[in-house]
Amino acid sequence: MSPQDRNRGESISPEQEDQGAQELRAPAGGNPHETLPYEHARRPTDLPTVRRFRLTVVEGPGVGTIWESASDVCSIGSHPLNDFPLDDSTVSRFHCEVRIGPRGPRVKDLDSTNGVIVDGVQVADGFLRGGTLLRLGRIVVRFDFSAENNRLQLSEHTRFGSLVGTSAAMRGCFALLERAAARDVTVLLEGETGTGKSQAAQAIHQAGARRDKPFIVVDCGAIPSNLLESELFGHEKGSFTGAVGRRAGAFEEAQGGTVFLDEIGELPAELQPKLLRVLETREIRRVGSNTWHPVDVRLIAATHRDLRAEVNAGRFRSDLFFRLAVLRIPLPALRQRPEDLPMLVEKILASLGADPERTGALRTPEFISRLQHAAWPGNVRELRNYLERCLVFEDALALSEEESRSGGTLEVDPTQPYADQRRRVVDDFERRYLRALLEKHQGKVAQAAVTACVDRVHLYRLLRRHGIKP
Repeated sequence: MSPQDRNRGESISPEQEDQGAQELRAPAGGNPHETLPYEHARRPTDLPTVRRFRLTVVEGPGVGTIWESASDVCSIGSHPLNDFPLDDSTVSRFHCEVRIGPRGPRVKDLDSTNGVIVDGVQVADGFLRGGTLLRLGRIVVRFDFSAENNRLQLSEHTRFGSLVGTSAAMRGCFALLERAAARDVTVLLEGETGTGKSQAAQAIHQAGARRDKPFIVVDCGAIPSNLLESELFGHEKGSFTGAVGRRAGAFEEAQGGTVFLDEIGELPAELQPKLLRVLETREIRRVGSNTWHPVDVRLIAATHRDLRAEVNAGRFRSDLFFRLAVLRIPLPALRQRPEDLPMLVEKILASLGADPERTGALRTPEFISRLQHAAWPGNVRELRNYLERCLVFEDALALSEEESRSGGTLEVDPTQPYADQRRRVVDDFERRYLRALLEKHQGKVAQAAVTACVDRVHLYRLLRRHGIKP
């Protein structure tokens, strides 16, 4: 649970969600492809369709303005490069995002200043229905479905580099990756930890025109900020203590090839304008030098953060975000593509050198079904670790509590005492809340305590209780 979820809830209840789903079903004898918000292809050769939607300003500045969707997503905010820009000071630069998914339309608040109020309820992430009113600062926007559908563009392939998948979510991702490889364009890979962003970056490089040139990786979250500038741009002899000789940075080492900046959301604020200049002028200057050197590199960046929310919070420059996000490619979480589990299991077991005769228990329909109902917060990386454990013991091990939990809601056992079950649920909430809180504040407990409205000593006590290190 994210920190802002403490005071925000879903805009509709599960019962209302079911009612909304009934409203979206096809009428008797009708064509479901014309009425459902999101529909998979009937045949493998068909392209899945997504229901178009319309946003109309019904109150505030720009009343009467209408926006029609051309895809399954729309970003709303005051910055002119949003899909639906709203010119008002009470609307954040990147205020929210509306997306049509398999379960219907949803709105996600991007850590906006004034929040997103859906039919009178403030939400962080909520479902929508036709006629829903979204209040964004002084502006009210109405969400409506259109009569037409958009067809999603999917790749014909079920593999891109080391990434595999037959699901619509993954094949849609492959279509974007293939376009990225065909063009020498800056790419921003977005996705949760363990979704394969590093593999996607390397696959883009290998499939592109620069494949025979260097592929240099810099993890912006793993290198101390005082050393990161030298790592990126190099340094001259004597430019700082320990600089015993001239050193070329990643951009020089990658000349003619690709620089992959992993976890770009962790880039310190003082380095952001320097990276922006490199992207704009294709020149670098080593630490301790006054000379600019031209570089010919392609840049691919990746982040598990939503950089739009980071821009709203003032932690990331908006001009750098747009220089990086020439082509944004989201990598779906494993829980969003359960139909890919059989192929993923086979690929992972093969990469681990598993003997098919001794691992039959890891390929049974019952075992795969159990994996498909798990949450996998660590995504494919966590799945690989789990399968590796199974290989060590040559058995289909039970999933851990965190792995087996689906959807994010902890199941309760009514046969157990109330106090025990309540403690389990509270502990689960506290662990997830504390981890999200620390991540939001980069491990700074004092700032986290202010956001959580708790005493710092009490916060330290909670962290120790759950074994969480700041």
